Amino acid sequence: MFKWAKWLLREEFEKDIVSPNGRLRCRFYLKNDQIHYSIFKDEKTILRKSKLGLKFCGEKLIENNLRLVRTQSHRKNETIEMPWGEDRFLKNNYHETAFYFAEADKPNRIFTLRFRVFDDGLAFRYEIPPQPKFQQLVIADELTEFNIDPNATAWKIPAYQPDRYEYNYEKVAVSSLRQSVHTPLTIRTPNDAYLSIHEAALYDYGSMTLKLNENLILKSDITPLSDGTKAHVLLPFQTPWRLIMVASSAISLTTNRLIYVLNDPPREDFSWVKTLKFIGIWWAMYVGEWTWAPGERHGATTEHAKEYIDAAVRLGISGLLIEGWNDGWEGDWLQNGIHNKFTVSTSDFNLPEIAHYAKSKNIEIVGHHETVGFVDNYESQLEAAYNYYAKNGIHYIKTGYAGSMMSINGRREYHHSQVGVNHYQKTIELAAKNHICLDIHEPIKGTGIERTWPNLLSREGARGQEYEGGAISPSHACFLPYTRLLSGGMDYTNGIFDLTNNVKRISTTLARQLAYFVTIYSGMTMAADRPFMYEGNLKSAFKFIHDVSTSFEKTIPLAGEIGEYYVVARKDRDSENWYVAGITDENPRHIHINLDFLDSNVYRAEIYQDSETAHYRDNPFGIDIATKHVGKSDSLDINLAAGGGFAIRLEKK
Repeated sequence: MFKWAKWLLREEFEKDIVSPNGRLRCRFYLKNDQIHYSIFKDEKTILRKSKLGLKFCGEKLIENNLRLVRTQSHRKNETIEMPWGEDRFLKNNYHETAFYFAEADKPNRIFTLRFRVFDDGLAFRYEIPPQPKFQQLVIADELTEFNIDPNATAWKIPAYQPDRYEYNYEKVAVSSLRQSVHTPLTIRTPNDAYLSIHEAALYDYGSMTLKLNENLILKSDITPLSDGTKAHVLLPFQTPWRLIMVASSAISLTTNRLIYVLNDPPREDFSWVKTLKFIGIWWAMYVGEWTWAPGERHGATTEHAKEYIDAAVRLGISGLLIEGWNDGWEGDWLQNGIHNKFTVSTSDFNLPEIAHYAKSKNIEIVGHHETVGFVDNYESQLEAAYNYYAKNGIHYIKTGYAGSMMSINGRREYHHSQVGVNHYQKTIELAAKNHICLDIHEPIKGTGIERTWPNLLSREGARGQEYEGGAISPSHACFLPYTRLLSGGMDYTNGIFDLTNNVKRISTTLARQLAYFVTIYSGMTMAADRPFMYEGNLKSAFKFIHDVSTSFEKTIPLAGEIGEYYVVARKDRDSENWYVAGITDENPRHIHINLDFLDSNVYRAEIYQDSETAHYRDNPFGIDIATKHVGKSDSLDINLAAGGGFAIRLEKK
C-alpha cells in the first residue's frame, strides 16, 4: 500500500515513522535547511537528533537550502525464504517513508532519503537519480551521524589497521571512540537498550566505519580510496542501507537478520548451491609438520591429497580443502604474491588427477586462491582460474587476501575501500557464473549480500583459530555472536582436537571445539585438524562433528552476555533434529536449559560436556559423553569448565 503526500517546497517538516508493533519510532526533521532524525523505543530516546547529508567533490554540501517536494509511504509484511543459513524463513515487515528533496538554489540537485522502520531496527539510505546537468559524482564525504549517548558502552575493533578486521574486541565507553572503528558496532545505552550500527547491501561504495566528530557524535567515516575520495559513482546510485539494529537484551540481538531482508532476492537460479563440511591440508602446516611451499615437507602433494580424500570418506565428511597446491609459495610468500599462478600446479601436485580421484569417492575439492592482496595479478588470471576449476569439477574455492593493503591498478588500497568492495563482488559474480561457491578470507565484511548471491557461503573477517597460541583468549569467541556474527557467518576453522601442541597451544576444551559448530555458523564449515586426530581415542567426540548440520531451519538464542557466554539452539533444516551448544569465557559456569522449544515428541539427547575437572589450560581433554531421553517439559543442567563449552544433539525418536 502506497500513500502520497505533496508539499510545494516545504521548508520545515516533521514526521514520525512507527514500526509495525508501534514500539520503535523514527522522527524525521527538516528545519533550517538541514535534515535530522532520531530514534525512540517505548518512548525512550535511544538515538538523539542526528544529521544527514552528503558532500561531493567540487560542489557544495547537499545539506543546505533543501526543500521537501513530496513524501511516499509504504508498508510491507511478507516472509522470505533463505536457501541456507541460520534461519529458513525471515520476516520482512516494515513501515517505509521516502522523502524527496530538491535544492532551492543552483545547482538544483535532487535526491531521496528512504527510511524503513522494523520492529527490531531502522534502516535508511540516500538515493541519487540522474541530475539535470551531470550523470556521475565523486563523493567526498557522507555526513551521516549516529548521536548515541557518549556514556553508552561499546564493543569495538579498530579500523584502518594492518590486520583488517582481525583484532580482539574491547569494551569501551562511546566517548572514547576518537579513532575509527569497524561495524557492526554493538552498543548498550544507559537506559539498557542494545543497538548495533551496521550497513546492508554494500555495493560499489566504501565500507562504513565510525568515529566521534568534534561534537562527540558518532559519524560515518567511509573508507577512502587512495586519492582521498570516498567513491566515484555513476547515476542513478543508492548508498548501502545504514542500519541500526535494536534489542532489549544482548542475547535477543544475536538473531537480528535485517541485513538479509534489506538485500534483494536472487536474480538467477542458485538451486545448485550446497553448504559443505570439509577437512583440509591446512592445520598440519600451522603446527609445522608440513609446508605450503614445495620441498621435503610439502603438504599439497598428490599423495597427501589422495590420503586426505580417503580419510574424508572414512570420516563421512564431504569435502577437502587443499592449500599450497599452486606455483608461487616459494620464499617470502607475503612479498612474492605478485608471482602467484592460479592455473599452474607445483611439480608434485596433479590437480586433474586429484579432482578425478575425489569425484570417484564422492568428495568435493575446495580449491584455494591466496592472492596476498595482489589484486592486479589475480584479476589478470581470474577468468582462466575459475574456468580451470570448473573444468575439473571443483565447485568450492577458499580465497585469501593476506596483507595490510590491496595492490590494484598500481595503487595501494584498503581491502574495504570502494575498489576492494568491487573486486570481491567481481569474484562472487564470476564464481556464480561457473557454479562455484566461495569462502573468502581477509574479506570485505558481511552486509547480507548472501541473500542475492547465495554462492557466497562463508567469509572470515575476524580473528579465527589461526590466532590460537596466545593471540586470543576464551572470551574472544564469546564476543563474536554479539558483534562480528551480526554481519553473517564466519569460517572460524573449528574442530581442533590437538589441544596441547606446543606450536599452537589451544585455549579451549575439547567440548568447546564441538560447540563452535553450532555457536559460530558457517555455510562452509571446516573440521580443521588432521584426520588422525579424529580417528583415534577421540573418535567418540568427533561423532558430533560428523552429525551436526551446516544449514538450519530456525535459531533460538537461549542465554548469554557479551564477552562472557553464549548458548543457542538450532533446528536442522533437513530433519527434525536439534543442536544446542554453549561456550564460556575464562570463568566456569553451570547452565540450566529448558527444552520447551521442542515439539511433543521424545528426543534422544547426545550430550557432550566438560567434565567436572576440565579446564582449558589444565585439563582440556576432560569430557563427559552421555545419552538420555527427553521431552519438551524437561530441562538439562550443563557444566561448562573455564574456557569450555558443550554440545548436544537432540534426535527425534
